[in-house]
Amino acid sequence: MKQRRLGTNGPEVSAIGLGCMAMSEFYGKTDEAAARRVLRTALEQGVTMLDTADTYGLGHNERLIAGVLREWSGDVCVATKFGIVRKPGEYKRIISGKPEYVRQAAEASLQRLGRDIIDLYYIHRIDAEVPIEDTVGAMADLVQQGKVRWIGISEPAAETVRRAHAVHPVTAVQTEYSLWTRHVEDRLLPTLRELGIGFVPYAPLGRGFLTGALDANTLEPDDFRRVMPRAQGENLRHNLGLVERIRPIAEEKEITLAQLALAWVLAQGEDIVPIPGTRRLQYLEENIAATEVRLEPEVVETLGAVFSRQEVRGERYPEAGMAGIDG
Repeated sequence: MKQRRLGTNGPEVSAIGLGCMAMSEFYGKTDEAAARRVLRTALEQGVTMLDTADTYGLGHNERLIAGVLREWSGDVCVATKFGIVRKPGEYKRIISGKPEYVRQAAEASLQRLGRDIIDLYYIHRIDAEVPIEDTVGAMADLVQQGKVRWIGISEPAAETVRRAHAVHPVTAVQTEYSLWTRHVEDRLLPTLRELGIGFVPYAPLGRGFLTGALDANTLEPDDFRRVMPRAQGENLRHNLGLVERIRPIAEEKEITLAQLALAWVLAQGEDIVPIPGTRRLQYLEENIAATEVRLEPEVVETLGAVFSRQEVRGERYPEAGMAGIDG
């Protein structure tokens, strides 16, 4: 497994990580035994970065990872997040970056993970009612207390990153980024590179739609993706048409569409560590193999042109899902 470093002074991790959210919630029916197999196989094949959050399954995802790691003695960087507060069975969320909540959330995550220290701790969303300096100050206290190694921010604006970084070095920033989600390219990504902060794209496969294997009929009734504006009606038909336009490139290279989409993200810079999520061993192995795919500059450019921001239709989240997204 190839390695990449997160930020100037962050950890060296596998070139891709594993997003674990769907193992607990949001994408339809879950299978804990299958999730354990995927987690164990990922570790055995050299994936050293696992991404979770306290809100995924309301703690279930952290406990799931803890159960696998109890039987694992190799290297691993566990990233978890705080800041989204939900009630069981509800998607509606409250965003909290209050310092006292930061401390409480960290202690709860440490207990569920069964670890003495959180490797990488993100604020999941930005609390507009709390200065980011106060939230990051509380996170910095956790570093000084030896409870957190590195800190990160999810879905911030570039200016928010600057303000946070002035309080305590930010190791990584996480946002959605893929062929069909490109907003970070204008200001956020250049800012991260200026400050020496690593970039961790989540949903690098467009929540599965860039694989060419999904449409509205393949999703379970309780799958969160059904409410995504870009996955509905004419928006979805148009966007899947874009996927079909790049299929010949994947076929010519004898790779899957998923590998093509991941290779495009990986080609955007050595400071980028995507975290594709999956619940199936087949797709895990495909994703890992994408680290070996090399795309010529003209192919990278062609893919980016097909999925220009003017071409992709629909917002990436419904209105409720935009809570706390700062960028």
